[in-house]
Amino acid sequence: MTTLYDVPADALIDALADDLADRVEEPQWAEFAKTGVDRELPPEQDDFYAVRAASLLRKVATDGPVGIERLATEYGGAKRGSNRYRVSPAKRSDGSKNVIRTILQDLEAEDLVETADGEGRRITAEGRSLLDETAGEVLEDLDRPDLERYA
Repeated sequence: MTTLYDVPADALIDALADDLADRVEEPQWAEFAKTGVDRELPPEQDDFYAVRAASLLRKVATDGPVGIERLATEYGGAKRGSNRYRVSPAKRSDGSKNVIRTILQDLEAEDLVETADGEGRRITAEGRSLLDETAGEVLEDLDRPDLERYA
């Protein structure tokens, strides 16, 4: 049986995002929200919310139980000093906790993630099976040679 550890993360996240795009509804404010203090503009991807949901689902499955604070650290980046034109060392900043919390709440509503009291969020059996099924499909696609290329 194929698990989420058997396929490349980027291929799994892309395939999972296609499935979650129908299940998780993007809030109206998501297209205007920055994903962290270190960003100047909101994301430009059309399917950003679904991709981030897929990435968070995979993170919760591999690292869980995990809290919002630790996930915000994972999705953070480097923030420049107060004046971006000065030469000063960059400082670490966290990702947007509101975006992460909202996505996790949506995944909870879909029964893919559950809250573990005092520990954070963890994956449910349904979420694990979705990840493993998607990983199996991705592995099949990766193993198949592109026959048109050889024709």
